Amino acid sequence: QSHLAWLKQVSGPLAREFRLVTYDVRGHGDSDKPLEAPFYREPERWAGEVDAVIQGMGLRRPVLVFWSYGGRIVLDYISHHGDAGLSVLVFVNATTRSDPTVQGPATPLLLGMTRGDPATNVDATTSLLRACTAQPLAEEELRYMLAFNMLVPPPVRANLAGRPAAYEGALRSLRVPALVLHGERDAINLPAMADHTTRNVRNARQILYPGVGHMPFWEVPEAFERDLRDFL
Repeated sequence: QSHLAWLKQVSGPLAREFRLVTYDVRGHGDSDKPLEAPFYREPERWAGEVDAVIQGMGLRRPVLVFWSYGGRIVLDYISHHGDAGLSVLVFVNATTRSDPTVQGPATPLLLGMTRGDPATNVDATTSLLRACTAQPLAEEELRYMLAFNMLVPPPVRANLAGRPAAYEGALRSLRVPALVLHGERDAINLPAMADHTTRNVRNARQILYPGVGHMPFWEVPEAFERDLRDFL
């Protein structure tokens, strides 16, 4: 999606207490959007991207907070760089495996978001955004999210799909503390995804938010920020 998804955190009390760095991953938001498949299918490229942000921003042992597909990107980083340069990992409804046992009923909507036909793409993207929260988004919130989601070219989304997700080794290699936050009513990544993560990370603590969907940092920002702050 975009760094703009973290609006409530970067404009709220959390930002007054911590240095927050957000960025758009390749193909998204204001970042470059190469269309060739290797830019999205090669794990070392994602690993290098995270490392470039850490180094470029002068971050020393940062806390990485990552959401949804961001789980894959950070685990690509872990697979190539390990966790010695990090202090804490925070999985937020994060993808750590890919199979039907952890995928929710809204997952098929992602296919429509790869279509070149604008009407089909907009409809699928709108439906996915509606599925991201358990409580309906206000219309202005939906328009805000739709705007930055539509910056992603359909071929980019197509290249993201179907990438292997063999991350058990990376999860089990982790030594730093990890917080696993997940919405109980996530229709994209089921709570079983969080259970899988927690089982495989030795220093993990899990918090499940009742009545919350795929975006706890948007639906219940006060609870999300409290739990994050308390864990840190």
